[in-house]
Amino acid sequence: MDNSNLKKEILEWVKTIAVSVVIAFFITLFVRPTLVQGKSMYPTLNPNDYLIVNKVAYKSEMPKKGDIVIFKSDLKREDGKTKDLIKRVIGLPGDHVVVENGEVYVNDLKLEEEYINGDYTQGDVDVLIPKDHLFAMGDNRPNSLDSRSSSVGLVDKEELVGKAFLRLFPFNKIGFLK
Repeated sequence: MDNSNLKKEILEWVKTIAVSVVIAFFITLFVRPTLVQGKSMYPTLNPNDYLIVNKVAYKSEMPKKGDIVIFKSDLKREDGKTKDLIKRVIGLPGDHVVVENGEVYVNDLKLEEEYINGDYTQGDVDVLIPKDHLFAMGDNRPNSLDSRSSSVGLVDKEELVGKAFLRLFPFNKIGFLK
């Protein structure tokens, strides 16, 4: 191979790598992979489920009830960094959320929650959700640290990372989240 062909070959490789880096950069602006680490969303999600998160879903609007969201919390991991939590949206701004006698009510209507683990929701909650906040709970109610707890509390819209919308692993469960 002569010198000019070698230069052309190198230039083509540099172009290919540069285009790949630019594409990867733009993709990461809009989506983010995440790995489920706890059991708080069982049976919907399991530890080590690999998810894709839409990072722009809530930049201009609030989530919808039932959305599975990732948000920043003040809780600390073992390494001292703050934890991101994954939970289901139960209440939106202006909603009145009540948890009593094992049942969840939003605006005086009992929620039918076929997605939860068990049929009892612990806690004693009576809260009116303020502007730009939401109430979120894990599907595994006995094992979820969520908006029922003062250590998590209501989720500020500014703390939302995004909407979990696609499971890529395990392979036998690939698909969009409901």
